[in-house]
Amino acid sequence: MAKKAQPKNKQAKTSLDKEKTEVTKKSKSESENIKKSDEKGTKPKKNETKKASAKDGKDAKNKGGIRKYFRDLRSEIKKVVWPTREKVVNNTGVVLAVVAICGLGLFGIDSLLAVAVNALLGIGS
Repeated sequence: MAKKAQPKNKQAKTSLDKEKTEVTKKSKSESENIKKSDEKGTKPKKNETKKASAKDGKDAKNKGGIRKYFRDLRSEIKKVVWPTREKVVNNTGVVLAVVAICGLGLFGIDSLLAVAVNALLGIGS
């Protein structure tokens, strides 16, 4: 059997110990939820606390209404770094060139395949 790698320094040991304790804490809390649900006679629900906190978050997000939304939108748009006219023209040129090259490549492949199909069909007649 392979031996487990042992950490050489103290920091690695402490981080491994922390991970182990976090895992055991999670498993203990899960087993407590199961015990509580058994006492009630119901099946345990997964992530009960997560659902409750998500509902609270939705309520907090809805406060402020549409005015707040547009106010926040305006402030975010002001933060955007818009490209200069020169960059837009340059990028447009690059896109058009790449499209033209790809179009010519596809035209060439299509032409070659058409010639090949016509040659194959010509053999049979």
